[in-house]
Amino acid sequence: MLPSGAKDPKELKYQINQELAKNKGIFALAYKNLASGEEILINEKINFHAASTMKTPVLIEAYKHAKAGKFSIDDSLIIKNEFKSIVDGSAYSLNPKDDSETDLYKKAGKKVKIYDLLYQMIIQSSNLATNIIIDLVGAHNANKTMREMGAMDIQVLRGVEDNKAFRAGLNNTTTAYDQMLIFTQMAQGHVVDKQSSDAMIDILLDQKFNDKIPAKLPKKVKVAHKTGWITGVNHDAGIVILPDGRKYVLVLLSKELQDDKAAVKSMAKISKMIYDYFVIQ
Repeated sequence: MLPSGAKDPKELKYQINQELAKNKGIFALAYKNLASGEEILINEKINFHAASTMKTPVLIEAYKHAKAGKFSIDDSLIIKNEFKSIVDGSAYSLNPKDDSETDLYKKAGKKVKIYDLLYQMIIQSSNLATNIIIDLVGAHNANKTMREMGAMDIQVLRGVEDNKAFRAGLNNTTTAYDQMLIFTQMAQGHVVDKQSSDAMIDILLDQKFNDKIPAKLPKKVKVAHKTGWITGVNHDAGIVILPDGRKYVLVLLSKELQDDKAAVKSMAKISKMIYDYFVIQ
């Protein structure tokens, strides 16, 4: 394998593919230098189960609704754990044991600020918060907004753990290219408006799951990102911000994994390769 610190995009792509080849699975990558516009793309249009990366479009839709005056981010909602399947409208609930954030379940019947729900939806990937927000803004609206942003392949169809929909093959999906598009626009301050974009970035900067894109980067480098994982699937997508203000977008998607831990380690290594490449540009 060639040494890290590639100066040529073809050399970098070779290094990345060599690292990915160590794993059994399907991977996609999308990188964009926000200053030069340079892109490095691998399987960027392949569709993946979105897992929790769908929560970024939901976050965007909430800020879009707030900007339109439909509610304030500081308004409150009553916590509930009953939702309707998109298949037949039948009720289902979430199991706290299957969620990465559980404190919200203890607040059933109580009011919680929309901002706090959005925050937990992103930083701890709360499924309960996600479904409450989706009920508020509508998955179909989030999907429509993705089209307006040029993300033609992101599909936001439903909330989390709608098992009837899952069995019917009605899943949220994404591509590396579309994730790159929405994070690029956010980094440029073009999602809703600059104030909203900055507010969303501030939330994404507090992400608690940092085993992929940020894992091997210097501590002074900030990453505003959203992860996602289900069995055999592991994703990370976001904006990497250097101390001098330079930024790039990186998206790493994977599916059909046979060894999640090994794949995560490879994605962390690839993130460091991209960083080393970016800093010498």
